[in-house]
Amino acid sequence: MKRYTTVLTLVFLCLSCFTFAQAPIIRTDKKIVEGFMDKRFGMFIHWGPVSLRGTEIGWSRGTNVPVIEYDNLYKEFNPVLFDADKWAKTAKDAGMKYLTITAKHHDGFCLWPTAYSDYNIMNSPYKKDIVGELAKACKKYDLKFCIYFTVADWHDPDYTFSHPSKTPNKSKDMDRFVLRMKNELKELITNYKPYMLWFDGNWEEGWTHAYSADVYNAIKKLDPNVLINNRLDTKEASGGSHKVMLPTTLADFATPEQEVGAMNMDYPWESCITICKQWAWKPNDQMKSLKECLQTLASTAGGNGNLLFNVGPMLDGRIEERQVNRLKEMGAWLNKNGAAIYNTKGGPYKPDSVLAATRKGNKIYLHIFKNQGTEISIAAIPGVKLSKAYLLDGATPLTFKTETEKLKISLPKQLPDLNDTVIVLEMDKNVESVAPLKF
Repeated sequence: MKRYTTVLTLVFLCLSCFTFAQAPIIRTDKKIVEGFMDKRFGMFIHWGPVSLRGTEIGWSRGTNVPVIEYDNLYKEFNPVLFDADKWAKTAKDAGMKYLTITAKHHDGFCLWPTAYSDYNIMNSPYKKDIVGELAKACKKYDLKFCIYFTVADWHDPDYTFSHPSKTPNKSKDMDRFVLRMKNELKELITNYKPYMLWFDGNWEEGWTHAYSADVYNAIKKLDPNVLINNRLDTKEASGGSHKVMLPTTLADFATPEQEVGAMNMDYPWESCITICKQWAWKPNDQMKSLKECLQTLASTAGGNGNLLFNVGPMLDGRIEERQVNRLKEMGAWLNKNGAAIYNTKGGPYKPDSVLAATRKGNKIYLHIFKNQGTEISIAAIPGVKLSKAYLLDGATPLTFKTETEKLKISLPKQLPDLNDTVIVLEMDKNVESVAPLKF
C-alpha cells in the first residue's frame, strides 16, 4: 500500500509539474488588433522556386511536378530581377497598408538564411535574404511587414507524412519537428520583427492543440504584440473552419479563403483572395477586372473584414506589369475614396451584390456597385435621422426624404464611378453601435 501511495504521489507531482509548466496564454492587446483591422487592405505574396514551373506552390509537389524535380527546383532558382523596393512600392501605390510574404510554404523551402534547414535561399544560385530585404523595404515605405509560415512541411523527414501520398515518414518525430519550427520562428521574430504571423496547414494529421499552444506561447514570449491568425491552433480548436474563430482559439483573427467573409461584428477576420486564379505565378492566368477588385475590397470592408490580396511574382522576381497596373488602379480609387475604407467599421447594412456600406462616427459610406436609376431606397435606421447626403467628393449634394421606414436618396443620372460610387450619409448621431440590418 505504501509503495502504491508513493507511485500515486509521483504521478500527481508529475501532472502538477506538467500543469505548472504550461505558461498562461498571452493575448494580443485589443488596441493592436483594432489597429490591424483599421488598415483594411494588405498584399499577400506567394513565391518560391516553384515559379520556375508556373504551377501552384506546395500543392503541385508530387502532382503537377514530380517530387524529386520539385525538391530540386531551388538549384535553378535565381530571380535576378527581384527588387524588394519595387514590390513594397507596388503595395504602397495600391493603397495597401501591410505586406505578407510566404517565408515558408508547405514545400518547406525557406526564403531566409535559416540555420535550421539547408533547404533555404542561401543554397540557391541567388543567395540573398528575400525576407530581410522585404522587411527593410516595408519599413522604407511605411508598410507593416508580415510573415506567412506554415505548420505543414512536406519536405521535412521529421514531419508526419509527405504530400501527396500521405505515406508516413519512417523517421517522423513531431517533437523534434516542433522544436525546429520554434527555432525558425525565433529567427524570423528576432531578425525581422514581423507585425503579424500568418500560419497555415493546421488541418493536417499529427498537429495537436498541445503543439499549437507550445508554439503560440513561445512566440508571445518573444513578442507579445505580434498578431497571429487562426491557422496555428488546430482546426477543431478554431471552430472547424478557417472562416470562424472561437473565444478560446489561440488567434487574433479568422481567415476566410478565396471568398468575401460573411458580415461579422463579433470578432476580427481577413479574407485572403487572389488577383488571378492561382496563388503562385502562372503564365496567362486569368486576372480579375478592376470592378471585381474594387467591389471585393468594398464588400470585405462592408462586412467588417480586411482584404489580403495576393500576387504571385514571376520566376525572375518581377510582379507582372499587368498586375502592377491593376493594383495602381485600385490605389487611384483609394486616393479618392479611402475615407470609406480605412479606419471604418462594416455596416450597418449587410453587403450584397448591389450595395455595401461602411461607417465611422455619424457617417455611413454607401458603396453603389450598379446603376440604380435616379433614386435609391434603403432601410431607415430606427431612432436615427439622416441629416445630409452627398457624393464623397464633397462637391455634389443629394436630396433625400424619409418614407415609412425607408430612406430615399436622389442619384445622378450617371454614376461617377461604375465600379464603386461612394455616397456619404451624415446621420444625427453616432451609428457605430447600430446592429446589422438589410438594405
